[in-house]
Amino acid sequence: MTQPAKNYYRVMLGRQSAHAAECLQGGFIGADFGIEQDLSGQLPDEWRQFNAAFIPVFLAGHPDKSRIAAGLACGALWTVAKGIRTGDVVLCPDGTGRYHVGEVLGAYSYAPGQVLPHRRPVKWLPIAIDRAAMSEALRNSTGSLLTVANISEYHQETEQFLAALPGQTAPNIV
Repeated sequence: MTQPAKNYYRVMLGRQSAHAAECLQGGFIGADFGIEQDLSGQLPDEWRQFNAAFIPVFLAGHPDKSRIAAGLACGALWTVAKGIRTGDVVLCPDGTGRYHVGEVLGAYSYAPGQVLPHRRPVKWLPIAIDRAAMSEALRNSTGSLLTVANISEYHQETEQFLAALPGQTAPNIV
């Protein structure tokens, strides 16, 4: 299977999609993890370097968490802030069994004092995919408990959903 020119991610917008409505309305995806500082200029190309610098910061604010939890949190934060590239596609659940689809438009920004302050601008497409309409494999991948899941392996299926934007007919699109 050929790799797509862009990547595809499932991104949770807060615990149990708590901030999905605000993200959809505001045109962004984001993460938090309690790291309350602007990461501009602190996002190396390699996530391992980011984790080395920020696992201690995460643990200082979450002394009850393990290094593994810290590594997962920092890795997800780096992915949202830097690893997802402009032009990549995100599928974000809204908590009702539907996934909203967006294209990442630009670079990281910090919105202190707001929900999910580590942000990326997104153009939300006029489409939502019912979880029940997905193949079992894509449902399993989008059902990951992690904040971010790379679902590029299923880019062809995702593109089939996108080919049926409003004005066109396709099954399983809501």
